[in-house]
Amino acid sequence: MLSKRFGRLATGTAAGVMLMAAAACGGGSTGGDTTASAQPSADASSAPAAGALKVGLAFDIGGRGDKSFNDAAYAGLEKAKTELGAEIKELSPASDGSNRGELLRQLADAGYNPIIGVGFAYGEDIKKTAEEYPEIQFAVVDSASNAANVTGLLFAEEQGSYLAGVAAATKAESGHVGFVGGVENDLIKKFEAGFAAGVKSVKADAKIDVKYLTPDGDFSGFKAPEKGKVAAEKMYQDGAEIVYHASGDSGLGVFQAAAAAKKKAIGVDSDQRQTIKETNLQSVIMTSMLKRVDVGVFEFIKSFQGGAKGGNDVVYDLKVDGVGLATTGGEIDDIKDKLDEAKKGIVDGTITVPAKP
Repeated sequence: MLSKRFGRLATGTAAGVMLMAAAACGGGSTGGDTTASAQPSADASSAPAAGALKVGLAFDIGGRGDKSFNDAAYAGLEKAKTELGAEIKELSPASDGSNRGELLRQLADAGYNPIIGVGFAYGEDIKKTAEEYPEIQFAVVDSASNAANVTGLLFAEEQGSYLAGVAAATKAESGHVGFVGGVENDLIKKFEAGFAAGVKSVKADAKIDVKYLTPDGDFSGFKAPEKGKVAAEKMYQDGAEIVYHASGDSGLGVFQAAAAAKKKAIGVDSDQRQTIKETNLQSVIMTSMLKRVDVGVFEFIKSFQGGAKGGNDVVYDLKVDGVGLATTGGEIDDIKDKLDEAKKGIVDGTITVPAKP
């Protein structure tokens, strides 16, 4: 089922917490993956007194307000404050991300436990800080566990992107679409690979333009709206009807280019038709590939409160609605059956989605 809103959780009980706790029983810094359900919280009436749980979160480049990846993480943090009674603290890195480790230590020294690093770039810093503070539990989004007190929160971006590709190819009459990636690294290539596979599943002869804003290691590509705009403008000028971006804050430029060209775009991470405030841009966002970082962050905090430890990875995929497509605006309602069929194939294994282009 496709998600209607960015903040919506799949129905169920606290099974996700139990899965995380069970995985932790195996211990070790190289524990196996666990596929966790995106479950709603327990009744707020059972939340502890405010101050009993102190949660620290360090954003990736772009920080809070990027209307995408970081804001998705913050939604999970804010939910923990509201429903679990958590005291929360958020910090943003320097524009080049050079002080990530410093932010983690600042939170640790201030008594926050657990602490979450948002983004794969925190991987090494989380590992070092976790060794320095073994009594604190850490989580890192988009990077695997690398210590006994670290939980990896991973997502099947390629699966959600496959659905985005199916939607794009079905809606683009010419079969010409585009993909703008923020940084040319393995993580963002998962988005490209899934998108291309989804497009080709509908139109084998489709044309897919691909542009990365910065090379691997240069994370400024996630905060460069002008570069995103230039890249998308070229694609639209060359005939692309729909452009999908996985570029963080740079996606704003993609939407601006789409509006100027009177074409369509696909957002990422959050339901960007809702998070983008510029009304002239909202209507160009046909759908967004939802990456439920909010669910991952909240479930980790909830599991910590329940006594779970780290040393394992939790994977959020299509099976648990950890990724999916937003339907705000109703622009993909008419192809729901096709999208549901693609999702079913991925979940039951008849469709294998590549993670590399």
